[in-house]
Amino acid sequence: MAGKDKNSKQQVYTLLIEVGRKSGDGLPKKATGAALMCYASGVDEAEAVRETVAVLKQADLAPLDVTGYGTADERRAQGHEVSEDELELMARALEENSVIVAQMTPFYGDKKPAGDDTAP
Repeated sequence: MAGKDKNSKQQVYTLLIEVGRKSGDGLPKKATGAALMCYASGVDEAEAVRETVAVLKQADLAPLDVTGYGTADERRAQGHEVSEDELELMARALEENSVIVAQMTPFYGDKKPAGDDTAP
């Protein structure tokens, strides 16, 4: 489609990805895994998930589970607060057509950290 802006239909999705351990993953030594809050661009959430999982695998991480929270507008409609910092990271992900890992919370032992609420 000549003349069309490739990113015109792109949107940014908020994803929470749980990762397990893998050699060379860069997680803290005693961590059993981690939760990663990511902002990823895609024409739909499924594409954003596929691209994010591929990027994390290239970074020697072991994605186990992905939870999608939708676009900023979808999150607001669900009652979530979307901070200015998040909006800036989302704008960057859209501009760069990229995946941005905004937060990493390591897990230790069999349980997630007490009081951990990594959901947006």
